[in-house]
Amino acid sequence: MADISTTAPLTRASVQAAHAIVAPHIHRTPVVASQTLTTLASTPQADLSSTRFAGRTPAKPRIRLWFKCENLQRIGAFKVRGAFHAVGKLLQEDGWVQDGGKERGVVTHSSGNHAQALALAAKEHGIPAHIIMPSISVPQKIAATRGYGANVVFSGSTAAEREAVAAEVIAETGARLVPPYDHPDIMLGQGTMGLELQEQAAELMSKGSSPYKGSGKGLDAIITPCGGGGMLSGVALSCEGTGIKVFGAEPSYQGADDAKRGFESGERVLSVSSLTVADGLRTPLGKYPWSVIYERKLVESMYSVTEEEIVSAMRLVFERMKMVVEPSACVPLAVALYDEDFRSMVEREAGEEGWDLGIVFSGGNVGADALGKLFGLRE
Repeated sequence: MADISTTAPLTRASVQAAHAIVAPHIHRTPVVASQTLTTLASTPQADLSSTRFAGRTPAKPRIRLWFKCENLQRIGAFKVRGAFHAVGKLLQEDGWVQDGGKERGVVTHSSGNHAQALALAAKEHGIPAHIIMPSISVPQKIAATRGYGANVVFSGSTAAEREAVAAEVIAETGARLVPPYDHPDIMLGQGTMGLELQEQAAELMSKGSSPYKGSGKGLDAIITPCGGGGMLSGVALSCEGTGIKVFGAEPSYQGADDAKRGFESGERVLSVSSLTVADGLRTPLGKYPWSVIYERKLVESMYSVTEEEIVSAMRLVFERMKMVVEPSACVPLAVALYDEDFRSMVEREAGEEGWDLGIVFSGGNVGADALGKLFGLRE
């Protein structure tokens, strides 16, 4: 990665500059609406007795949902944005190419989506890529990473195990580390998605393309998944000064809600060990994302949902929107549909007018066999 001292400031203007770098290499993925899911989100839950919200009166929020479909992005996930920005900035670094850096290549550790993203970005720029992947990674993600020409090296599933193997590869090859989320260049690249979501939703509304009666001129809020926090912090930067509120969503299984716990306690949680179905969100919140999410207060709050709620949201997207999205991508929708703390907050703050809420579908890398197993949990 580029040296931290030379990176651009973490601002909305820097996200806009990053967009100019990545735009030639990525898809401007569509933003779509769903009347069915909007109706579900705006309808009180029928029965809370068997949920963690038992005893409460169901909230009655008015929520109009807008989905940014990064499941249709190159490599099937938003991660290409950060990878292409990071590689682009690295190629601009004084002396890196001249000193043989391009031949030594790049290295990263990832459960799959950043792995594929960096492999693709490196391939298109003629750079070798060494990717450390947990041995339990989704087989399709491993195959895709290798398909882009990367050298895949396996490791354990925890962040510490991945980082240790990455250090060994760096010592052997001299490759430059491109971390999956904890670097300003990654954050700024991911934030380009937030810029597009804001612009596209506003355009649809202004043209009368909205299927929702009463929609305003733009988004009121955006909610994204949060693993290491690169996407959430980048989107928060893209919304800085716009008045758009930003929220984070995590799985709660086996302590995967580290960002939420850290946000509420005021102290970043440094490690996570979880086998949540949302495999892209098994990492702890990074130092630089934390500085934006918590220290600068650019994220309003964090929410978490159960495994069953994630799979239920995923099934709804598959059956009602006819889209294939991975479990991690469904966590924000699960919050909007099932988290009574979030729903009550929207009811209270939005009132009768309601909110136009942007939801990020972060990726669609899930195999047909995995879909069957996941949906079997609900049978």
